[in-house]
Amino acid sequence: MIDYLNNILPELSNTCSIGDVKETDKKVLAELSKYADTKVINGGIVGTVGEGDYTLMLAAHIDEVGFVVTDIDTRGFLTVQKVGGIDLRHLPSRRVVIHGKEDVFGVFCSIPPHIKSGDETKFDDIESLKIDTLLGKRAKEVISVGDFVTYKETAAPLTDGRITGKALDNRVGVSVLLCLVRELKEKELPIKVAFTFTGEEELGCRGAGISAFSIKPDEAIAIDVTFGDGPDVNAKDCGKLCGGAMIGAAPVLCREITDKLTAVAKDKDIPYTLEIMSERTGTDADKISLTASGIKTGLLSVPIRNMHTPVEVVDINDIVSAVKILKEYILSGGIKNV
Repeated sequence: MIDYLNNILPELSNTCSIGDVKETDKKVLAELSKYADTKVINGGIVGTVGEGDYTLMLAAHIDEVGFVVTDIDTRGFLTVQKVGGIDLRHLPSRRVVIHGKEDVFGVFCSIPPHIKSGDETKFDDIESLKIDTLLGKRAKEVISVGDFVTYKETAAPLTDGRITGKALDNRVGVSVLLCLVRELKEKELPIKVAFTFTGEEELGCRGAGISAFSIKPDEAIAIDVTFGDGPDVNAKDCGKLCGGAMIGAAPVLCREITDKLTAVAKDKDIPYTLEIMSERTGTDADKISLTASGIKTGLLSVPIRNMHTPVEVVDINDIVSAVKILKEYILSGGIKNV
């Protein structure tokens, strides 16, 4: 399991899925089709395993944060707007890929401190942070207003089973589902499971609602990431790396699912922690729970550091914990008989 995750997660991180750029989707389709009956639906990709009249939907969003081009000047500098929640402070000097007629590499401009006067970099105005394409007037030949931009970052292993890369929010959740469907291969399942990879979560969980309406599951669990511990993060607001997957408990979540996930983890001695949220979760779970006449929904998350940056960090052991909890949950029949 660990070897598979150490291979698939960097591959997923290095691909892109934003707007009409669907590199990750193609990778997921190819991998998922090895283990499940797979199709593209409105809202995402779904692969189904098992049989019966009771369906559990597992949902991980496939899209990532990034940018869209809004202006191209004659010197080849681009103005962009955010696609999803991005902290502007880390952008100067970052490498990016502009997905135009062909991929173009660029960098966010950074003013050297030697010639900088005062606070010339405004971190509250993304239009002041230009992307340099180095193409000059030729930029308009290959790049158009409306093209999408993603980070150019290669995933890499760190010490003690940790990985850094871009878009680990939520390629971590995607890797959990791909590893899980592989683990369930040739097992007799007590329920039908719809492995769902949703789009546009970063834009308001749009794909999750559409997918859930199409699948009409009896219950659902969203798999996502959450805030990981760090030197500047309040311990009450985050999860500890290598502390196990985090089982969500919130007013908008189904208590039966939360309790069953917790019971499974305890019974099988799988590391986990509880993530207590007083209102909504900020994940696909919120949208799924409100779909149609309402769907019983749970949440399982993996803590990552540096969320929504190109250097997110995750511990592979927390991903393993999530896979194991979900596997045992499925084999026990979910909350079908609760």
